[in-house]
Amino acid sequence: MGRTADRLQVEQQFEAIKALSNTLDRHGIDYWLFGGWAVDFWVGEITRAHDDIDVAAWRADYDLIKVALLDEGWQHTPVANEVVGTRYQWGTTQAEFTFVVADERGRVVIPFDDQPVLWSTRPFGTDRRELRGVTTRTIPLKLLKAGKEVAREGASEAEKDRADLDALSRVGEEE
Repeated sequence: MGRTADRLQVEQQFEAIKALSNTLDRHGIDYWLFGGWAVDFWVGEITRAHDDIDVAAWRADYDLIKVALLDEGWQHTPVANEVVGTRYQWGTTQAEFTFVVADERGRVVIPFDDQPVLWSTRPFGTDRRELRGVTTRTIPLKLLKAGKEVAREGASEAEKDRADLDALSRVGEEE
């Protein structure tokens, strides 16, 4: 991370993750980081600048999340389809929530109206990762790696996915 602006943004996002995790933990709300910040927590270091914080949470906890975060000074910045996700802002940092449900077989599914999308055949679990003294939940390593193996469309997103996969290659397999 070369630029001062990138370093400042990363530090603000890191503080937001700390605040987010503390708030959701205190309220007993299940959540899991995924995306670039989950990579950093698995690797144990900040590997690159990030656009936002990606968080998965149970759809049923929508109202609990809203009350908890608003009480801690987060601003709700809704999206068009609040069934699948929403956003919250803390300072200059945006947390993007993706909501999930468990289907009849216990699989983790994103509840799109037209066609639910299977995310995982197994629960995300309750394991925590630590980075610079902050602990948070993340999605399992195997699932995180699988999500990075096929780069997204767009040069910028594909570059981030390749960098994330490279960083994750330094992490041993889950126990």
